[in-house]
Amino acid sequence: AAELKHGRSAMIATVGYAFHKFGWTLDNISPHEYLSVTEGIKFADLAAMTPLDAMRSVPAEGWTQMFCAIALVELYELTHKDGKWAMDEGGVAPGLRPGGLTGDLGWNPLSIAITERRRLSELQNGRAAMFAICAWVAADAVQGSVPLNLPW
Repeated sequence: AAELKHGRSAMIATVGYAFHKFGWTLDNISPHEYLSVTEGIKFADLAAMTPLDAMRSVPAEGWTQMFCAIALVELYELTHKDGKWAMDEGGVAPGLRPGGLTGDLGWNPLSIAITERRRLSELQNGRAAMFAICAWVAADAVQGSVPLNLPW
């Protein structure tokens, strides 16, 4: 389950990083001008930065909101099974039992058939995304860490 979750996170991060590098940022699509009015941070300011600098510019309140949203998803997976609240007599959450955390939240709005081939593809794409996001972050954070001169 951990590899699946990390792979999904890495796939989202890779897409977000690529969007930022290609200039497809929120200042172009958001109806709001500011990320944080109180801190005076505009979406256009973040778009002019590298993705790592933009992440560093997000105020503490933004990080708190992201942490809380992720925590809600994790707590839901810990306490629910098949979309329903599930606690046994001993008060042990389903996610804390052996094999309890599967990474499957039961959300499939398109009713796509989940086959073993799809599961394997998701794992493999997640592994590739983990390598990709690590390489992109290393290339931005440490000059010369990636020997190829990439166009982005």
